[in-house]
Formats: sequence, C-alpha cells, structure tokens
Amino acid sequence: MHRIASLLLAALALAELPVAAQAQAWPDKPIRFIVPSPPGGGTDSLTRLLANKLGETLKWQMVVDNRPGAGGNLGLDIAAKATPDGYTIVMGESSNLAINPYLYRKLPFDPAKDVAPVVLLGTVPLVLVVSANAPFDSLKALVDASKKKQLTFASSGNGTVGHLVGEMWKRAVGSDMMHVSYKGAGPVVIDLVGGQVDLHFASLPAALPLIGSGKLRALATTSAERLPSLPNVPTLVEAGFPGFDYYVFYGVLVPAGTPDAIVGKLNTEIDRAIEAPDMRKNLAERGVDVRAGTVQQFDAFLAKERAKWSVAVKESSATVD
Repeated sequence: MHRIASLLLAALALAELPVAAQAQAWPDKPIRFIVPSPPGGGTDSLTRLLANKLGETLKWQMVVDNRPGAGGNLGLDIAAKATPDGYTIVMGESSNLAINPYLYRKLPFDPAKDVAPVVLLGTVPLVLVVSANAPFDSLKALVDASKKKQLTFASSGNGTVGHLVGEMWKRAVGSDMMHVSYKGAGPVVIDLVGGQVDLHFASLPAALPLIGSGKLRALATTSAERLPSLPNVPTLVEAGFPGFDYYVFYGVLVPAGTPDAIVGKLNTEIDRAIEAPDMRKNLAERGVDVRAGTVQQFDAFLAKERAKWSVAVKESSATVD
C-alpha cells in the first residue's frame, strides 16, 4: 500500500515538473502578441511600441499578429483559445473587454473568464475629427450642418467606443447622423481624409499624427479637461455636452490558465517597460495616461469599466449587425 502511494506521489511530482520548468525557462521562443485590429490604428501603434521596447530591453522575440474583426472580438477569441503557456499575449481594450459582453447577444468567449489580466497599459480620450478639407471649421459649424443634412460618422467597428460615443452624441445633438462601420481605425482614416465620411471619434494616438500633419481637423475631445497636446481644442463638456467624459483603455492579457509565474513575470517586465522614462515620453506624446500597476489592480479596473459601459450600451441604443 505504501509502495502504491509512493508511486502515485512520484507520478504527480513528475507531472508537475514540465509546468514548473517551462515557467522557469520562459521565454525560450518567440511570443505572439495579438492585436485585435488592423495595422495603422491606435491599438496597433501602442502594441508595436510596447513589443519593440520589450524586444530591445529584454531581447524577447515579439511577433505582432494583427487579427481584426467583429469589434475586436476575433483577436480576443483567438487569444482565449490559445495554449496558455505564455507564448500568446493580447492587447485588449475597452470594446472587447468591457463593451461587447453587453452589446452582443452571444460571444464565442467570456472576457471575464477566458482571458486573464496581466497589466493595464493606460487610458486615452477620444477626439472628434473631420477632414482638413471639410467645410466644418468648428464644432458649432458641424452641429449646424447636421441639422440641415444627414451626416455620416465613422467608427472602427460596431460596438467600439467610437461607435457608442458617436451614437450618444448624435442623440445629444438631436440630428439623424448615419453610422458607418469599418474594420479598424486605419480604413476609417483613409475614407475620412478622402471625404467619404464626415466625422469620426478617433483614438487620440491614431489621430494626433494626422492632426499634426494637417490631414485631419480636431473639433473637440471627450476628455474631462483640455489636453496638453491639443490646448486649443475644446472638450465636449465645455462645449455644452455634459457627461461626455469617455476614454479608451488598453491592457495586456493572456489565455486563462497561463501559469502564475509567467503572468507575474509578464506583469513585472511590462510594468518596468512602460514606466521607463523614454517609454512614458513616447506614450504621453500619443496621448496615453500611463496606468501600469498590479494584476489585481487591472482586474478591479475591468470590473468598474464593465459596470460603466453596460449602462452606456443601454442608453446609446447601439446595435450590432
């Protein structure tokens, strides 16, 4: 009997060795960093900035994998179903982590259970932009035009923050603007600059370079106060739209079941990377309010965001295809 018990204990110990050894040796091959959006958008630019920093400082091999579609659901679903060994991480954001559970009747994954938080990168406000060639030189001019004809507002996908904020602002203005959904921010910008759509609530990191180059015109922001990067652009709150204090958040997650040792190492190294002076400067120039912090802090943040956006989805009357 004692011999059988000893053999069972030995077998259990052997079964646990690969996991422990894997966590200790990790990473010894490339890490896939999934981006649930196409190249060129805010999520993509922040992911590549972080991936490059981790590669430079730690010599980790980071492979950025763009998987756009379904308002960010596709990329997060791929991450949720990946092997939880630390070699797949994903950049989640407001839409697929806090909005879509209330917007879609059924999702192929549960963002509260099938992916695990690692670290909150930061938050960024939105900026209401139009083409530099558009006839709207102010927010008032845009609102007045919307009363005379149906304008189009673009978003990077049904159920994204830009979509929901656009729907709520449309109701606040009292104009029948038509929503045009795209698969990511990159395609939106192309059509917005070209005049195929009238306006867009853009992520600040994606919009700032285009505003600076003169391709887009900023009319208002969704921040609580004016932004240092756009000091002459009013907030929607000061322009007479109370309650329009919204932002997009970005954070790194892994498939649920990823060993705690690997999650802890990821948190430590990503936290160190985004707190580095050069990285903080780069993020600030992109309009990011750096958060960082522990796994537990990110988890608590997600709970609050889900509660907030569940109300916003209901009040906006937004729908998905």
